[in-house]
Formats: sequence, C-alpha cells, structure tokens
Amino acid sequence: MSEHSSAFASVGLFTGAPQHETFDRLYRMLPSSRLTASAAPHQFPDGDPLDLPATFRFAGAAVDTEQFLDVTDTAALLVLRDGAVVHEQYRLTGGRDVQWISWSVAKSFVSALVGIAVEHGHIRSIDDAISDYIDTEPGSAYDGVRIKDVLQMSSGARWNEDYSDPTSDIVRLGAAMGPGGSLDAFVASAAPDVAPGTVCQYNSTDTQALGALLVRATGRSITDYMQEHLYEPLGMESDGYWLLDAHGREMAFGGLNLTARDFAKLGELYRRGGEWNGCQVVPAAWAAASVVPDAPHLEWGAPVIAGESLPDGYGYQWWLISGGLDQYSAIGVYNQWVFVSPRDGVTIVKQSSTRTYGTTMGEETNYSGAHEAFLQAVAAHAAGR
Repeated sequence: MSEHSSAFASVGLFTGAPQHETFDRLYRMLPSSRLTASAAPHQFPDGDPLDLPATFRFAGAAVDTEQFLDVTDTAALLVLRDGAVVHEQYRLTGGRDVQWISWSVAKSFVSALVGIAVEHGHIRSIDDAISDYIDTEPGSAYDGVRIKDVLQMSSGARWNEDYSDPTSDIVRLGAAMGPGGSLDAFVASAAPDVAPGTVCQYNSTDTQALGALLVRATGRSITDYMQEHLYEPLGMESDGYWLLDAHGREMAFGGLNLTARDFAKLGELYRRGGEWNGCQVVPAAWAAASVVPDAPHLEWGAPVIAGESLPDGYGYQWWLISGGLDQYSAIGVYNQWVFVSPRDGVTIVKQSSTRTYGTTMGEETNYSGAHEAFLQAVAAHAAGR
C-alpha cells in the first residue's frame, strides 16, 4: 500500500473518529493540484459586527447556539451581509488562512464551470448526451443520458450514498481514488437503474461525470480551467487545492480545499446573479436556472438520498432549502455549508468536522436539519427579521 493510500485509509471517515486534525490538511496527505491565489485578490470589507442569536428553533425546541457549534465540531463560521463580513470565528484547527476540505460543496463549483463552458461553446447544449463527450461503456448509466439530467442528479444511475454502509457505492467511489483506481473508469462503467430525468437520486458519480465532461470538452484540467474562469475573476485570496486520483484526475465530487472566505465567494457570486465587480463570471441565465426546480422530481421533498426522501429541492448541483424563502446551499458531508439567502443579502460559510456524521443516516448523528434551521435563523437575524 502506498503512502497516499494509507493516508486516505487512516482518515477513518464515518467511523465516529474526530476529523478536525485531518480536514485542514488533506491536500498535503493526498495527491493534489494547486490553484494559485489571484493576482488581484478581493478582500471582503468589514460590516457592522453581528452577535449570533443565543438560541434557534429546531424540531419544536430551542437549541443553544454555542452548544450546537461545539457538538458539530465547528472549524469556521463566516457571515456576510451585502458583501461585508459581519461575523467571523474560527475554532479547533480552522483559521482564516486554512484550506479546509469542501467535500460536496465542490459540486456547486463544478456546476459553475459547466455553465461557463456552455457559454464559451465548449459544450454545445446541456440537452446533448454526456456520452457525446466522455467515454462510457455501451448500455452503462451515462450512455445517452442528457447532461442536464446529470446536472440535476437525475441520471438514473444505480446508487447508494449510505455513508454508514461499508459496501455502499459512495465507499466504492472513494476507493477509486487509490492506487490502481480510476475515477474516469468508475464513471464509464456505472450501472443504470431507472429512467433518466425521473428521480432525483443524490449520486456523487453524477458530479464526477460532469468533471470528466469539463476535461474532455475544454481540453484542459479542471484545475487549469477553474484557475482562469473562477479563481482569477473572483479574486481568490489564498491558494487552493484539488485532490487527485492516481491518474491525476480531480476528485470533482468533493476534493476542493479552500479557505472559508474563498468558499464564500461562490455563494456571493450566485447571490449577485453570476456578476462580480462588473464582470458576468457565470452567465446570469445559468445562475438563475441553477437554483430553481424545473420538474416535479426536483421539487422540495422529492430528492432521495440512500432511499430516504429529503425536504429540500435540487437544481444544478445546488440544494434548494425548504421553507419557501428562495434560499439555497452548497452542502458537503460532515456539515460543510455555503448557504445563500438572497432576500436577506446574506451568505454564510460553515466548515465543520462533526465526528458522528455518517455513523448513521439520521438527524441524531448528522445534524443536517438542525444546520438548516441554524443558518436560516442567522440569516434572519443578520437581516433584522
């Protein structure tokens, strides 16, 4: 076993082990590529300081905010109102200059890059079959499936994202990162299950297929394309890193490592309709379409993960938060959040390493519903609602 594969195995994901001394340095433990800090870094201005609400309501009870931040192993909490920092705190191994693993927050970055690639003509249309661009085995899950269905986690591929099951598909996908594995080969051989465009089944391989699409359509690595079209225009302040498989392919479904402030820039970009400092970085129509459900299987309460229905809806690799407030979020395991509330003018980043995460698929270990309630409460508090 190589040094890198043993390092990945030693992380002990979804076992209940503390992770805060790993999530701040995974890009050093595993093969990675580097995104270089922008030549013109954007620093958010300071706004009027905001104290967090002492409690918030969830499941009919008051939850103590400080205890919640503690039990979810919070590493960073950053709150922006109208583009200015109103609250910023770091705990455990977090810090303003710490590049934290995003896990599935990376999916929303990949979606933005796909939108840019469409605008630049590298991808003709998201109604094209993704197999027109990437290698797939005949009759496999992505053979003939629309890019749009893959964007909306509706490819129809067979999938089990149960983090507590050591034989699940998500565990097998993680193993493809090791020596002898190949993320592209995993995508090419995925098995079909249901008709595409009928069920929103959360599936990390869908995002990895989009990563392969970006590489084949643009002729460039995800790192290189992102450097030019997101990292520089958004004025990223710090270097960032993508985890790589044994063949140098980026772990598109969850391998991006950035600081909290640089993660916040994606949320702010979408809050502003894709515009940044007078430049349309992501097409306005793409940004708008990304955060609305345009079919019944994407509506709030319809998406499924590990066989269980979720209260949220789904867009182009963005979660649409339940509650009717037009809020949306990029979300990663262990409670990574880039939460956007446009009506409040608020973007919130929370980096966490909730040690119980994935030991079951329930709220009692994952705190997913509690996080939505907390972030909604902070957004309302910041807006004076």
